Amino acid sequence: METYDVIIIGAGHNGLTCAAYLLKAGYSVLLLEKRPVPGGAATTETLMPETAPGFRFNRCAIDHEFIHLGPVVEELELHKYGLEYLFCDPIVFCPHPDGKYFLAHKSIEKTCAEIAKFHQKDAERYGEFARYWQQFISMAIPIFNAPPKSVIDILGNYDIKKIKDLFSLLGAPQKTLDFIRTMLTSAEDMLHEQFDSEFLKAPLARLASELGAPPSQKNLAIGAMMMAMRHHPGMARPKGGTGALVEALLNLVRSHGGIVLTDQSVKRVLIDNGRAVGVQVADGSEYRAKRGVISNIDAKRLFLQLMEPADVDDADGALRERLERRIVNNNETILKIDCALSEPLRFDRYQHQDEYLIGSVLIADTMRQVEIAHSEPSIGNIPDSDPSMYVVMPTMLDPSMAPPGQHTLWIEFFAPYQIAGKEGTGLHGTGWTDDLKNKVADRVLDKLAEYAPNLKSAIIDRAVESPAELGERLGAYKGNYYHIDMTLEQMVFFRPLPELANYHTPIEGLFLTGAGTHPGGSISGMPGRNCARVFLQGQQPLNQAVAGASKSLKSMTKSVLGI
Repeated sequence: METYDVIIIGAGHNGLTCAAYLLKAGYSVLLLEKRPVPGGAATTETLMPETAPGFRFNRCAIDHEFIHLGPVVEELELHKYGLEYLFCDPIVFCPHPDGKYFLAHKSIEKTCAEIAKFHQKDAERYGEFARYWQQFISMAIPIFNAPPKSVIDILGNYDIKKIKDLFSLLGAPQKTLDFIRTMLTSAEDMLHEQFDSEFLKAPLARLASELGAPPSQKNLAIGAMMMAMRHHPGMARPKGGTGALVEALLNLVRSHGGIVLTDQSVKRVLIDNGRAVGVQVADGSEYRAKRGVISNIDAKRLFLQLMEPADVDDADGALRERLERRIVNNNETILKIDCALSEPLRFDRYQHQDEYLIGSVLIADTMRQVEIAHSEPSIGNIPDSDPSMYVVMPTMLDPSMAPPGQHTLWIEFFAPYQIAGKEGTGLHGTGWTDDLKNKVADRVLDKLAEYAPNLKSAIIDRAVESPAELGERLGAYKGNYYHIDMTLEQMVFFRPLPELANYHTPIEGLFLTGAGTHPGGSISGMPGRNCARVFLQGQQPLNQAVAGASKSLKSMTKSVLGI
């Protein structure tokens, strides 16, 4: 029986990030991944080797913003392990049915100039909008990059600029009230308040909905920051695809003696006298952990599927029912379409420039269309009569992912996990079949071809993944790639539940990381880094922990006061 200091369930990018910090601190680490390849939602793979050889596709995550709000890349020196980020500019192109279009650059000023071609007043307002949300992001970064219940760690992350941004938003009673009102409203209401033109509001609503909820959902105006992040810190992709981030993390982990085993599905967390002491995998093999087990999978699957009910109840008699009843997943997930193309898309009606294809292309005709795209899945309907979608042609920025002169196409279409009226049929009883997923994909591609007519003739082959297949591949509960919804009542010290929000669990030696923990889903590495911090602090004698807290406070004092 093999023994390690720490065992991590799941080798997604957060699990690998957590492992990297623990290995650098001197602990031995084993990561167990159920798939043949590590990476979770951050892989780049070959999908059509016979019909489209030489094409490589991002299976899920593609555009990276959040990771540049934290120190993971710099602290782990991932550039030394092969990681190179390519920044997008332009960052968004969204054609509108009436011939207008929204073209956003990394520069706010250049973006305002593009908007002014069609609406001068909205161009002026856009600058204020983007800067407001950038101040919010600056204010929130210290919270993202610390355990949510650790006030000392959070304070230690503030510097003079972040303090100024905090006071610019909350420095006067009226500003504070305006900020609270904004947080309580919806992205839709806020955009209507800010802007007049549909060609601008619709794509901003589409990006706000990337948090996984309709733009009309109250308490989720924070989604509007998704556009602001593309200006600063910027939107980037690893050269070679999202999987290049995973490869860099794997190189680091292995260089420090970490072990990553694939095709190892964990079936049971082993508990002895109330403490996590190891795991058992599908073939019956057991691995022991001397100091802890860290789960990179969601809390529901961990406690309800991988543990004996008696072990959970002994630690917290209410936990299983609270996980079952309080965690919310709204049934919205993704139908994914990947295409190999013989030539790039062309948007000839919109003064086409190849640079339009560098960032993301949004098909978001109206606010109503975007609302339907994100509200219908929650009641089990497929919103494909007039599809809205998120489109990327990664090879326009990074030609290495396809043969010379050819391209890949990445399409994200929101759809229900469980289809209404089809319960008990299709894959896992969700109603999804190969025939249905391809019919939906046909309608999505037909819609895109209205804007880029050369699409159909350019397709060499395609791969379509239904929500049920995506959930099965990722091991995601109801296909939720964020583990649980990113709504306000399930964020920060409520994520996934208040008693689990600081990466600790009621079981001694059992920790949580991944998208279902603070600060949530996306490519950031923050949950992995924060979990490692909590674990390492727990291994320190009290005097070392106090010294670490003192160092954080001194760092804040120095950056704010200059002393």
